[in-house]
Amino acid sequence: MRYFFESKVEKAEVGYSINIPFNIWEVCKQRDVIEADIVIDNKIIECELHPKEKGRYDIKVADENSALAGVEAGVDHKILLHIHGSLIETDKNSPYSLDNPIRKIDSMEVVMQEDDGLCGQCCVAMLAGVTLAEVITVMDCREWQATMGRMISALNYYGIDHSDIIVYTEGRDVVLPKCAILMEKMGRYCHYLVYYDGKYYDPNLDVMTSYDTSKLLGYLEIKC
Repeated sequence: MRYFFESKVEKAEVGYSINIPFNIWEVCKQRDVIEADIVIDNKIIECELHPKEKGRYDIKVADENSALAGVEAGVDHKILLHIHGSLIETDKNSPYSLDNPIRKIDSMEVVMQEDDGLCGQCCVAMLAGVTLAEVITVMDCREWQATMGRMISALNYYGIDHSDIIVYTEGRDVVLPKCAILMEKMGRYCHYLVYYDGKYYDPNLDVMTSYDTSKLLGYLEIKC
């Protein structure tokens, strides 16, 4: 997976530093120092992700890498991050594939969560057209345990095609694709809902025809 966001390049004591505006543990299972590369101003630059606290990381680029020397510091830049060896699982025992998905996404029915903390599982259930109980079994996680990484693994299980880039909008104006899983920040956790063809399918609030995108942290496009 890759991650698209805006952030500032800052000169550090050693090299350069770029803040990552999302929780790395939400999207991949790696911890400690992580090898990665970024694309900024059409330059591919090798870097490392260094942990701060509770899944928050900074991008660190060494001094000897002069590619950032000409990049303006202190202003937002569009950044595409690729984490090496990011662990998104694909169940080899799945009866589905991209060529044989569980269904064609040409409609959407809302799935309401029975208990708080199951919004991610509900989103997968809506997209796959199956029950919440089945998705909980496939994802093997309970309340408050559904990360974007786990959801992507479940989408792969059901053969549901999706972008390989998670786009982080952080409240900025955005034009959404026809179908997407939306993430909004809710305290320590993310809340997930599905956007499809002009409507918002929220496991908490039912179907909505409008949505305040200033609450939106980011989205993953679902191809349909």
